This record gives sequence, C-alpha cells and structure tokens, in this order.
Amino acid sequence: MRHNKKFNHLGRTNTHRQAMLANMASSLIKHKRIFTTTAKAKALRKYIEPIITKSKEDTTHSRRVVFSYLQDKNAVTVLFQEISQKVANRPGGYTRILKTGNRLGDNAAMCFIELVDYNDNMLQDTKKNVAKTTRRSRKKSTGEAPKVTALPVGEAPEVLEKKKEQVVES
Repeated sequence: MRHNKKFNHLGRTNTHRQAMLANMASSLIKHKRIFTTTAKAKALRKYIEPIITKSKEDTTHSRRVVFSYLQDKNAVTVLFQEISQKVANRPGGYTRILKTGNRLGDNAAMCFIELVDYNDNMLQDTKKNVAKTTRRSRKKSTGEAPKVTALPVGEAPEVLEKKKEQVVES
C-alpha cells in the first residue's frame, strides 16, 4: 500500500527526478524566475520552499544540508547571501506560479515560477495598494449616517412619491 506517498513522479526515476529538481532549484535561485511546465513548477515549489526556509539560519550545518539538495556551490552562496536576507521576515510562500497557457508542440500547461520578493512589477503594485485606506463605514464625511430611501417594490408610483416626500421632510 502506498499510504502518504502522494507526490508527482513526473514520469522519471527517483535519481533522475532528484537531479532535475536540483538543477531547476539552482536555476531558480540564480535567475529568480524560470519558465517550465506547471507540473514541474508545482513539484519544484515543494522542493525549494523548505530549502529557502533552511537558509534563514546561516550555520555550517544548514549550508551543508542545503548543498546536499542543490549540489551547486554558487547557488548555495547566492541563496544564503541574497535571498535569505530578503525573505527573513516572510513566514513562507517564497515562490509564485504564473500560468502562461499551453505549449504549441504538445499542449502542455506552461508557467513561470518565480521568487516572490524579486518581481519588481508585483512589488510596486502591492506598495500602492498598501497606501490606500479601507472604507469600513458607510457614514458620510460629516459624521451623519446616510438616510435610507429604499421603498418596497410593487407599490404604485403615487404612493412612492408620497413616501419619498415624507422621508425627505423627516
């Protein structure tokens, strides 16, 4: 029985899959964004998020653990020097998957996977949205509550006019 063994094998053997994910993770760390299939991106997200979390603690042991996954000295250096500084306050969710449509040759679902803190366009939009204040009250700026003029549906127009006049007068 295969209890709790639910991850995408991606049509590869274990060693091939581990090598592919290590290469993709190294590329993502170096380039901050890569273009791949959606299935591979989802598998890569599960692979790289714990590695980035491990990089927040810069010790010899954590460097060795991360190197055992990535097998690339340059990627480990970039991860611990640049990326871990940017994601220090983030509690998780270091990557974002943006779907781009299907590939022409075999109609495979394609996407970008990127590090969240390195997309300048998205960061500018969030900074603009943070500056806005939310409007939680329906009160007017004078401090008075707005007068309700909703009337029951189905009454004759003359009756509605009389009720509107009564509401305006009060």
